[in-house]
Amino acid sequence: MIQQLAGIAPDHLPRTLRILLENALRRGTASDVLRNWEPGATGELEVYPSRVFLHDTNGVPVLVDLAAMRDAMVALGKDPALVDPVVPAELVVDHSVIADVFGRPDALRLNVAREYERNAERYRFLRWGQQTFRQLKVVPPGAGIMHQINLEYLARVVEERDGWVFPDLCLGTDSHTTMVNGLGVLGWGIGGIEAEAAMLGQSVSMVLPPVVGVSLTGALPAGTTATDLVLTITETLRSHGVVGKFVEFTGPALADLPVPDRATIANMCPEFGSTAAYFPIDHQTLDYLRFTNRPARKVALVESYARTQGLWHDPTAKLVYDEHLTLDLSTIVPSIAGPRRPNQRIPLRTTKQAAESELPMGPRTRAGSAVELGGIGHGAVVVAAITSCTNTSNPAVMVAAGLVAKKAVERGLVSRAWVKTTLSPGSRVVMDYLQAAGLTPYLEKLGFHLAGFGCMTCIGASGELIDDVAHAVREQDLTVAAVLSGNRNFEGRIQPDVKLNYLASPPLVIAYALAGRIEIDLLTEPLSGDVYLRDIWPEPAEIDAVLREVLAPDLFRHAYDDLFAGDDRWQNLDAPQGETFAWGNSTYLRRPDYFTKQTDDLKGARALVRLGDSVTTDHLSPAGAIPPDSVAGRYLKDLGETELNTYASRRGNHEVMMRGAFGNVRLRNRLVDGEGPLTRGPDGAITSIYAAAMAYRAAGVPIVVVAGKEYGTGSSRDWAAKGPALLGVRAVLAQSFERIHRSNLVGLGILPLEFLPGEGDDLTGDHPIDIELHDDNSATARSAGRTYRLRVRLDTPREHDYYRHGGVLPYVLHRLSEGHTL
Repeated sequence: MIQQLAGIAPDHLPRTLRILLENALRRGTASDVLRNWEPGATGELEVYPSRVFLHDTNGVPVLVDLAAMRDAMVALGKDPALVDPVVPAELVVDHSVIADVFGRPDALRLNVAREYERNAERYRFLRWGQQTFRQLKVVPPGAGIMHQINLEYLARVVEERDGWVFPDLCLGTDSHTTMVNGLGVLGWGIGGIEAEAAMLGQSVSMVLPPVVGVSLTGALPAGTTATDLVLTITETLRSHGVVGKFVEFTGPALADLPVPDRATIANMCPEFGSTAAYFPIDHQTLDYLRFTNRPARKVALVESYARTQGLWHDPTAKLVYDEHLTLDLSTIVPSIAGPRRPNQRIPLRTTKQAAESELPMGPRTRAGSAVELGGIGHGAVVVAAITSCTNTSNPAVMVAAGLVAKKAVERGLVSRAWVKTTLSPGSRVVMDYLQAAGLTPYLEKLGFHLAGFGCMTCIGASGELIDDVAHAVREQDLTVAAVLSGNRNFEGRIQPDVKLNYLASPPLVIAYALAGRIEIDLLTEPLSGDVYLRDIWPEPAEIDAVLREVLAPDLFRHAYDDLFAGDDRWQNLDAPQGETFAWGNSTYLRRPDYFTKQTDDLKGARALVRLGDSVTTDHLSPAGAIPPDSVAGRYLKDLGETELNTYASRRGNHEVMMRGAFGNVRLRNRLVDGEGPLTRGPDGAITSIYAAAMAYRAAGVPIVVVAGKEYGTGSSRDWAAKGPALLGVRAVLAQSFERIHRSNLVGLGILPLEFLPGEGDDLTGDHPIDIELHDDNSATARSAGRTYRLRVRLDTPREHDYYRHGGVLPYVLHRLSEGHTL
C-alpha cells in the first residue's frame, strides 16, 4: 500500500521547505526548525536525496574514489562489497565529446569517433562501475546532456519506492542540476565528495537556507526570448544577493510560463548564485509531462500528490518568504551577457559600445577594420555555438534559430569565413523536430551542422579555432570573441585563444555568425549588404505555427526508448570484471590516496597563492584542452603520451589534475605579476604553482590560499578542492565562499576560514601566517604584525566530523569498516 504524509506543513511554509520537512519527517531527522519556521529562522538540516545525478567528468572521479575505498577496505581485511551505493544513481556521459570537426555533414560521426578514441579507457571503467555497483545506471555517449535528459525523461517529480510516495529530491555533481527545478523537482548541485557519501547512504548536511520569493508578473514582449528573460533574472538576483539561498518563483505570470522557459531560468541558478531556483507544480508541469510522453498514471499521481501535500501552485495561497522580489516580464528587452560573467547583461541596443570598450584600441573606424578587408581583427567573432542544455531544451528558441537561418539563406547571407560554427543540442529530440520542420538544411548552409550531442562549447570542449584564425590571433595578440547559447562565459573557459565571451539566445548566435564581429549594433546596422536583423527575425506566430506542427510526444518516445543501450561502440567495450578494479599503468585512471590525514598545524603557513574576488572553479581547476607546455602537459609527454586530451577527460588521474590545479592561463595571483599558474616558492623565486607546493611540502611548511569575496564561484567541480588538497593546501582564508565549493573544501579536509566583515584586504600573503583555531568556531591569523579575525566555516556537526577525520572519504571508510550504518 502506498503511504503518504498529508497536512504536515504549516500553510505559510514555502514549497521548497515543505519538501525538506517531508524529507526530515520520513527519515526521522530533526524537523523542529522546519515545523516552526518563520522568516529569519536558522538551523541545521540533514537531507537525504531520492537519487544522485552524475556526469562522466565528475562521475569518473566519483567511481575512482569508490574503487579506491574498496581497495582500502580490502587493506583493512574487510569485504570490499561493503562499499556499494544504497541510493539510486544515474550517470550521463555528456562532457567528453569535443567539437574537433564542424561545418560539414560528417561532423557528428567524426567527433564521436574521436571521442571513443580518446575516452575508451574511461568508458570501459564506467562499464565496470555499472556492472559492479548495483544502483548505478549509465546513459552512454550520444544521448544528450544530463540536465535535458533529466528534464525530458529521468525526472520522476514524485517518487514511488518501498511503499512510499515522496518528492523526487535530486542532488547532482553538476551545479546546473537545478534545471529540473523548472519541472517542480527540488534539486541542486553538490560536490563529488558529497555525492559519494550520499550514494553510500550518508545525509547531506546544510544550513537552513533563507528563501527568496520572486514574483513574476506580465508577459514577454514580442521579439524577446526566454534567454533574454534569464539573463535579466541572473543580473537581478546576482545583484540582490542570493548566494546560499533558495529562490522560489511565484506570481501571475506562471500561468502562461511553459516548463521549457522555467527550465532555462532554473538552469542558470548557479549563475545568479542561489542553491535552488524552484518552480511549483501546476498545470504547466502536467502539460509538459504529457508532452514528453510520461505515462498517464504518473501524471495523475503527480497532480494528486502535489495537491495533497500543499505543493500545488495555488495563486491565492499566502506563502511567506524571508525576502521578496518582483519582476515584470513586460520590461524584458533583447540582451546578451559578457564578456566574462553570466550576470554582465548588456541590452542589445548598447552592445556595440560595450564591446568596443573591451577592444584594445577602443572604438575603431571602419576603414581600419581587418574584418572588412577579408581577414580578422580585434572584435572578430571566431566562435558561434548553439550549445548547452540551457537553451537547446527550449523548442521555441531553437525553432527561432532555425527560422532565422532559413530567412538568412533565402536572402543570400552566409556565415563569415573566420567563424567556427557548431550545433550541439542536449537531446536527440531537438534534431528530430528541426528536421521535421524542414529547418536543418538552412542551419547547415550557415555551417551549423550537428557536431555532437553533449555539452561541448559550453564547457570549453570547443576544439581548436580555424587554423588561419588561430595563427592570426596568436601572432597579432588579437582580442576576439565567442558567442554561445550556454550558461558560462568565464575567462579561459570557452577557448584559450578567445578573450571575450558572450552568452546569447540561439537566434542571436546565428546573427553574430552572419555579422562576424561583436562590435555591431544589430538593431541599426546591417548584418551584410542591405539585410538587417529585423528582416530575418521571425514573428511569434511563425514560431508557434512550427511548434504546433512538429512537436508531439512520439518524438520523446522515439528518442528515449533505448536510452541506456548505447551504440555498437559502447556495447562492444571490453569492460573489466571483479569486485575491485585492476588499475594498471593508465594515464587516465590512477588510484588516489585520500585516506592519509595531514597535520592540523597551521603555524608558520605560507600563501601558495593570493587571489582576488570572484575566483571561479575554472580558475582553480581548469577545463578545456591540456596545453602541451603546461605542468600537466609536460608530465604526460614525459610518460610518452602524444594525445594529451582535456582536463575533463583526465579527472580520473590525480597526478594530472594536481598538476593542473590553479592552472588557468587567466589566473591572477598577486604574489607575482601578470597572469597564469605562477607563484613564488620558499626561496622567493618565481616558479610554477605545482613546483612551489612540492617545495613547501619538502620543507615541511604548511600552505594556504588567501582570497577575496565569492571564492569558488561557478561549477560544482570537486577537483577545484581535490587538486589543492593533493598539493597540500590546509586552509583557505577568504572574505566569502560560494556554497558548493565551501562544502567541497570541507569534504577534502581543507579548512574554510572566512574573514570577519571589513578584514582581510591587506593580508598580502608575502609573509608567514600563524593561524590559531578557537573553541567557539572562530580563528585568528597573524601575519607581518597584523591580526585578523576569522570564522571557521564548519557549519554543521557533521562537517566537524569530516574535518576531524581528514575529509568525507576517511570518515565514511571508518564508519563502514567499524560496521556502522551510514
